[in-house]
Amino acid sequence: MLRLTLTLPLALLGCPAAADCRLALALAVDVSRSIDVEDYAIQTEGLARALEAPDIRKAIFGPEDDVALAIFYWSGKGYQDLVQPWVLLETEADLDAVIERVRLTPRPAAPLATALGDALRYAADLLYDAPDCGRRVLDVAGDGRNNEGISVTRAYEREDFSGITVNALAVGEHEADLLGYFSSELIRGPGAFVEYAPEQKDYPRAIHRKLLRELANPLIGRLESTTGGKGPRIF
Repeated sequence: MLRLTLTLPLALLGCPAAADCRLALALAVDVSRSIDVEDYAIQTEGLARALEAPDIRKAIFGPEDDVALAIFYWSGKGYQDLVQPWVLLETEADLDAVIERVRLTPRPAAPLATALGDALRYAADLLYDAPDCGRRVLDVAGDGRNNEGISVTRAYEREDFSGITVNALAVGEHEADLLGYFSSELIRGPGAFVEYAPEQKDYPRAIHRKLLRELANPLIGRLESTTGGKGPRIF
């Protein structure tokens, strides 16, 4: 796949290459047709509040090296909305600006399908253009299997995900055994894990837990995975 979607230099996006960056974290948020107005409000405010939480802020700003963050919303084939281009979180004000952008981004008007494979291809380009950080992590949140466009398997065959860890947050309200699907098909890389939210109302707590794990030592994901009370799953 030709990498044509993100050709602007990082300096023009407000995020120069960072020699002291420990983590480039891209958040991929499902906004497909199964995410109604109420669901969208829950997950948007849940993400904003997680980023505001004192323990998340400590995990971002406590260590010496910085974190780079990008956020995009995805749904149907060809629909990916870069809500937050790469930003190096050097100050509290940098993070506050991200939170405000999340809260101000409207829900897409068109109800679209779930093109998870296409979201992965977009994410590969996004992470290819990330700042120079010690780790690269893609955080995919979704409530359904791929049902349009390229498959997850084919996306991984076509794109270079070497050096990238892909974690997932499965919202299990709409499809049976989504946790199993994300575990077997989606996650990959060192320490990869699935966080589980049984229903949409559980999303805020799940994204909070997930961010803490991703910001912490990557070995944590190799040892345990939260599965909503269904017992341990070791990946």
